[in-house]
Amino acid sequence: MACNFLLEVGTEELPASFVSSAIEQWRSRVEASLTEATIAPETMEILATPRRLAVLLLGLPDKQSDREEEIKGPPAKAAFKDGEPTKAAIGFARKQAVEIDSLEVRDTEKGEFVFVRKQIAGRTAADILTELVPQWIGNLEGKRFMRWGDGDLRFSRPIRWLVALLDEAVLPLELETGATTINSDRVSRGHRILHPGTVSIDRPENYADCLRQAYVEVSVEQRQSAIVEQAKKAAEAVGGIAEIPPDLLGEVVDLIEWPSIVRGSFDEDFLAIPAEVVTTVMVTHQRYFPVRDVKDETQLLPYFLTVSNGDPDKADIISKGNERVIRARLADGRFFWDSDRKQPLETYVTKLESVTFQEDLGSVLKKVDRIGDIASRIAQQLSVSEAESAKIQRAALLCKADLVTQMVYEFPELQGVMGEKYAIESGEEAEVAKAIFEHYLPRGADDILPQTLTGQVIALADKLDTLVSIFGLGMLPSGSSDPFALRRSANAVVSIIWDADLSLNLQALLQDISAEFSRIYPKAIADLETQLENFFLQRVQTLLQDDRGIDYDLVNAVLGEDDREYAERALTDLLDVRDRSQFLQQIRNDGRLDTIYETVNRSARLAKQGDLDTVQLDPKNVIDPDLFEKSSEGEFYEALVALLPRTEAAKRDRDYPQLIAALTDISPTVSEFFDGENSVLVMAEDGRVRRNRLNLLGLLRNHSRILADFGAIVISTNN
Repeated sequence: MACNFLLEVGTEELPASFVSSAIEQWRSRVEASLTEATIAPETMEILATPRRLAVLLLGLPDKQSDREEEIKGPPAKAAFKDGEPTKAAIGFARKQAVEIDSLEVRDTEKGEFVFVRKQIAGRTAADILTELVPQWIGNLEGKRFMRWGDGDLRFSRPIRWLVALLDEAVLPLELETGATTINSDRVSRGHRILHPGTVSIDRPENYADCLRQAYVEVSVEQRQSAIVEQAKKAAEAVGGIAEIPPDLLGEVVDLIEWPSIVRGSFDEDFLAIPAEVVTTVMVTHQRYFPVRDVKDETQLLPYFLTVSNGDPDKADIISKGNERVIRARLADGRFFWDSDRKQPLETYVTKLESVTFQEDLGSVLKKVDRIGDIASRIAQQLSVSEAESAKIQRAALLCKADLVTQMVYEFPELQGVMGEKYAIESGEEAEVAKAIFEHYLPRGADDILPQTLTGQVIALADKLDTLVSIFGLGMLPSGSSDPFALRRSANAVVSIIWDADLSLNLQALLQDISAEFSRIYPKAIADLETQLENFFLQRVQTLLQDDRGIDYDLVNAVLGEDDREYAERALTDLLDVRDRSQFLQQIRNDGRLDTIYETVNRSARLAKQGDLDTVQLDPKNVIDPDLFEKSSEGEFYEALVALLPRTEAAKRDRDYPQLIAALTDISPTVSEFFDGENSVLVMAEDGRVRRNRLNLLGLLRNHSRILADFGAIVISTNN
């Protein structure tokens, strides 16, 4: 038979971050523990509000199925002597609660042993849940857990009540929280303001409805839908559209139990402040939703929306309180805006000397100097015009200046954003101003990338400086510890280069920047350049697999599994490694890879036994036709001669389809060399003949390496 179960842990108000984390933890752990106990329910729902965490299990088996268990005992020679049971057999039977006659002797790989088969009765769901529930509660993890009393139980906030219902009956449970013991019951609590009394739950399946009557919506999804719908209507009433940032929505939904939208307003004069300042005050500092004009969504309206957990009948009072708060914050923003603009942005640059970037690396002003130097190196590689170079250097000088403005001091989230605004106000060129904002991009995994060349160069210079400097001090990221976000910076460098199709030699940049850093900071780690190259190769590998969807073995083939020199080719031309990876994935998907794989891979494996340089392509330099013994060798040689110009053209023009076509054309000739009527034994006894044949194979391997190391490809990936 099936039963239903409800667990509700009632608490003081939980942090929003813990509510969302607890839901995810329980979603995986509860399901796993029930599956392991073989009483998985038909449906499982994790419900939560700021004052409660709940698990609702419907269609739960009321007991485990009975099962037969086979238990191995002592060796037969120790269990029986002269056909009679020994103390070992008697003790084993007693331990397993069976008669001696139930014991069986069987052959195993290690000889004869005694076995017994037992019928194990399934445990009831009540017994299993009594064991599991304390584990579900006690194993939750989160920040700043505390003991709320003298007991051992640690939790985010004090636990006040416990509901545990198995169908209509209370499942007896106890939680020791120190001075008090909390016993399970069917009594929950309603909304603090709208229904401050208790709520009796008759059955698990009625849980959500019972609490809705007490003004508590336990479903996160239902609360979120209610917020979005109410916000939409409230904005429409004033001719607007509610701007609901997903992160903010996810936070406020875990801060309330019965959502109601309250609309407030502010003086239109505040709209003269940059919109980013207004929305930052609303979203980041006050958790308000901005309202944009339905006719022009780039324009803000003088309204805001808040999600209230209070009495909807008191909306006017709540609104007035919120308006007083935001009026003061916007007044601060207007003061900072007016005050900061009294002097050009450039005048703030020298003040960066008072801001420390990192203790051993000095001030942000020194970082700005390094950014300018690195930007110059990048500009040289890109062969930019003098005019473009001048804009790059100007942006490098100003890119951090807004850090010492009053606005950014008060609202750090606006760094770069305000730099662009102040640069425009100071009369700087549009691309220079835009670059100040763009050089912080991307700010996260899903953020936009810089679109102007000046912004791209400064973004690369800033991130490369951080990477080289922090690595140079030996502060490498380890495990989940990455306080300077170096992985994100390296990912950004690669992504910007790929997105903008920048023809940069990253390896040369790393060499130059590392050498300069080591000159200025003599205590820099000795293998700085190697550490950086390895780090970037790891990031390239991750980005190709995770972001570009390239199969792992194709990525290995492009980067080279055991060839450092081949791997470093990726850093000298990141565009090429991107294109080769994507092309390999394409020809795997359309089947062209299969047509050449066996031939090229077989050649590459055997070629490892030779000593031919992996960059050699011209057969005339390394093959002696006088050593040919079979016609297949001569045909192979002539095919390689014909292949050379096609490979060189493919390499020069990055025309990899041409290379694949050429390798496809040569495949029958190579197959004849291996398996035809005139096939040869590659590993001939004559050393000169053996080397000549290995060189033929090595040349074919080298041609294919223009695209990839075929030895790293696993042909069965899509099978």
